[in-house]
Amino acid sequence: MLPTRTLGRQGLKVSALGLGCLGMSQSYGVPDDAESIATIHRALDLGITFFDTAEVYGPFRNEELLGRALKGRRDQVAIATKFGWRIENGKVTGTDSRPAHIKEVAEGSLRRLGTDYIDLFYQHRIDPEVPIEETVQAMADLVREGKVRYLGLSEAGEANIRRAHAVHPITALQSEYSLWERNLESRIIPLLRELGIGLVPFAPLGRGFLAGSAKRSEEYTADDWRFSDPRFQGANFDANVRAAQTVRDLASGKSATPAQIALAWLLHKGEDIVPIPGTYLEENTAACMVKLNPDEMALLDAAMPPESVAGPRYNERLMSYIDR
Repeated sequence: MLPTRTLGRQGLKVSALGLGCLGMSQSYGVPDDAESIATIHRALDLGITFFDTAEVYGPFRNEELLGRALKGRRDQVAIATKFGWRIENGKVTGTDSRPAHIKEVAEGSLRRLGTDYIDLFYQHRIDPEVPIEETVQAMADLVREGKVRYLGLSEAGEANIRRAHAVHPITALQSEYSLWERNLESRIIPLLRELGIGLVPFAPLGRGFLAGSAKRSEEYTADDWRFSDPRFQGANFDANVRAAQTVRDLASGKSATPAQIALAWLLHKGEDIVPIPGTYLEENTAACMVKLNPDEMALLDAAMPPESVAGPRYNERLMSYIDR
């Protein structure tokens, strides 16, 4: 079984690795619900107790899938979901964190998940039109009503993290963080530790580059987001494969996989960090057994500094939603 970790100072205990469920409903080709439910059940067997979804995944489909998969086992797990988008005719048309909307989304998420409480409720992206204090007050109301246990933010910047935490304790920040994407290290992670907020890194395997599974953009179908991702194209792809070579070299010397080395690096960065990779369950959970000594951690730190990755993280529109 996996060890447990505590996110934040409010007492949310989860498995040291969670399962990010986004790819089961979008972004990675045609979804297969039967396979996805089998994957979730296997994750439970391996000791994963922390499952991450959002209303926008699908949209709505992923919460429904997770609710079906966890039926009868709700008391064994912690479910995290997110709100914060305006969804019209199945398309995201902007952010929406108005208090009335938050409460509507919470009711919808509870219904789709088949539960009467959400363990961790994140604001998915900061809404520039709604003061964060108003957003968090509406979230805190849900805690008082017993519909939500803990609060989180996703891709929030320093100022909004501080302002949010002053209204109600924030348990976790979800953001992209890995050997591949280290933009949090200089300012965000020190702030989280000052305030006692846990970190939930998504894309902890560098979108496949750290696992050695990335392919050129043209090898993906048009319904796969990697088809149009700049980091998977042309010279960027070649540079990014080279950047991850140290991970592959260290893995071969330790009888581990590159993915296990990348996850072990994250786990060694602090007990307040709980990554949420996608599938490859047996391989990922075994990362908890991989030990990296200080010299190996330093080697990895030096091998992939922030400037080593070629190409923008997202397109301009998606980058505009990140609060930095």
